[in-house]
Amino acid sequence: MTPRLTLINRDYTRLWFGQAVSSVGDAVFSTTLVLWVATVLAKGESWAPMAVSGVLMASSVAVLGIGPLAGVFVDRWDKLATLLRTEVVRGALVVVLTVVSFLPTDALPVGVWLALVYVTVLLLHATGQFFSPARFAILADLVKGDANRARAAGIGQATGETAWIIGPPLAAPLLFAAGIQWALLFNALSYAVSYVAIRSIEVPASATTGNSGRSAPETAPDDTRPARRRPSLGGEFADGVRFFARSRFLVVLLLLAVIGQFGLGALSTLNVFFTTDNLHADAHLYGYIGMAMGVGGITGALSGGRVVQWFGARRSTWISLLVSGVLLIAYSRQTTFLGGIALLFVFTIPLTVLNTAMAPLLLAAAPPAFRGRVMAVFYPVTKLASMLAAVLSGWLAGSVLTDVSGSVGGVRFGPIDTVFAVSGLIVVLSGVFAWLALPGTEKADTETPVTGEKAAALTADVPSPAGSRGHRAPDHERGRPE
Repeated sequence: MTPRLTLINRDYTRLWFGQAVSSVGDAVFSTTLVLWVATVLAKGESWAPMAVSGVLMASSVAVLGIGPLAGVFVDRWDKLATLLRTEVVRGALVVVLTVVSFLPTDALPVGVWLALVYVTVLLLHATGQFFSPARFAILADLVKGDANRARAAGIGQATGETAWIIGPPLAAPLLFAAGIQWALLFNALSYAVSYVAIRSIEVPASATTGNSGRSAPETAPDDTRPARRRPSLGGEFADGVRFFARSRFLVVLLLLAVIGQFGLGALSTLNVFFTTDNLHADAHLYGYIGMAMGVGGITGALSGGRVVQWFGARRSTWISLLVSGVLLIAYSRQTTFLGGIALLFVFTIPLTVLNTAMAPLLLAAAPPAFRGRVMAVFYPVTKLASMLAAVLSGWLAGSVLTDVSGSVGGVRFGPIDTVFAVSGLIVVLSGVFAWLALPGTEKADTETPVTGEKAAALTADVPSPAGSRGHRAPDHERGRPE
């Protein structure tokens, strides 16, 4: 009998607990650094916004620069040991910054302080690029069945959303009442708790060991033939990219995720202006917009597993795209603050369900030998898409569409709501594409699993998006690792 406080199973619960504590620590840490840079190190300076943006840029550089290659090492290494080592390294980095922060602020030039902050953030996020794919790989072995995997993904997203509701309110009092040192120490301790929780997980030996994704070298019966050399780092990375590119199913999932980022990118960049100009609300009410999206994200994450269980992962994906696209278009037409908040809350639910539904599809399409590299391609590309979407939407609203204004049939439109409406339309069209590219109405968790080697071959041969819709997906399309 499963204990009442267990989520899915005991080992997943321990993995989740480590993630939960670490996520709260990260939220406190990130918020603290932003506040410290803005209110202490760069206080009153005209370049303060640029200094704060440096914190965000450091994390993005780590994701885009280290992320793709990290997956190669994760596929080589013991997965559980990788998780533990990354927590040790991240904890040590924060401890070093904590010790240095006991110095008076004027003991070092501002440039040196900022360099220390940026380097620490860069190294923390670089180390995190090894943690995430290793956790993804272990999760596939701790949780079986698409419904449970979608539920695990939903719980993970809800945990992340909750951490960013809990963490920032803790950061300000710790910084201004206790000092920067104690806010940093809080994050260091969170890594220690995460280490202990992960250390107690029991993972099958076959699941933790890594390999390059190539067949094992053959040796002569008398061992006189030399052993085959281990593939180079570049060779293994190229193998992962080729595997991803040849899997039309993975390419379709990546394309859908990238398109989804364009809707969110427009919101993250322009929503503050939409709140004041279109919703006619004071700027100090903008925080409630983020709260509505956070609560919607938690709701969608917690309900995502049940939605996938009802409709299947593929159908949940295209339905979520269609619904979220329509809701984004509806949001672009709002002129009242309460109406805008209500629609943003509802819009975030299917968007989060979309992420939840994609998790089991990714796990099904990535055999054990390639899981690290699959995530090392998928996540940086979506991160880059998010950054480009933010830049593109800001450029369109601030230059190309600046003079766009008018009304059609009594419906007023301007630059920002036009960007939102077009973004929503693109998401709707991607939902139609997903409907065609991800056929099948079956519940994915009822599918019969196959071995990892067979899955590696099968996922490279999934039908093209032009395949007929509405029919049960053939077995070779529904290949599952292990």
